[in-house]
Amino acid sequence: QVQLVESGGGLVQAGGSLRLSCAVSGRTFSRYAMAWFRQAPGKERDLIAAISWSGGTTKYADSVKGRFIISRDNAKNTVYLQMNSLKPEDTAVYYCAAASEGWGAADFRSWGQGTQVTVSS
Repeated sequence: QVQLVESGGGLVQAGGSLRLSCAVSGRTFSRYAMAWFRQAPGKERDLIAAISWSGGTTKYADSVKGRFIISRDNAKNTVYLQMNSLKPEDTAVYYCAAASEGWGAADFRSWGQGTQVTVSS
């Protein structure tokens, strides 16, 4: 079992950047695939970026590909989401998640509390 705490959300103008961090407790962090999801008001929670346990493989939703970068530092038990060229439609609550097996959307069963990102036009 792991516990996740996100930070780094806030208000930013369109075209700007933010970096989200997710600190993970537990000595087995390096065994987990990690991901970022987001949920906009009235919409479902969507997987937007995921990274394998080693950090060697990543995947992105089409909506953020080329703008967002997921990374992890296993020595610091932290996963990051660098968000560039932000758009108003990126406004959402962003959640960090962990999966002990697999890395499809349904495999992520440990969640943080979420952090709000608001992009103004």
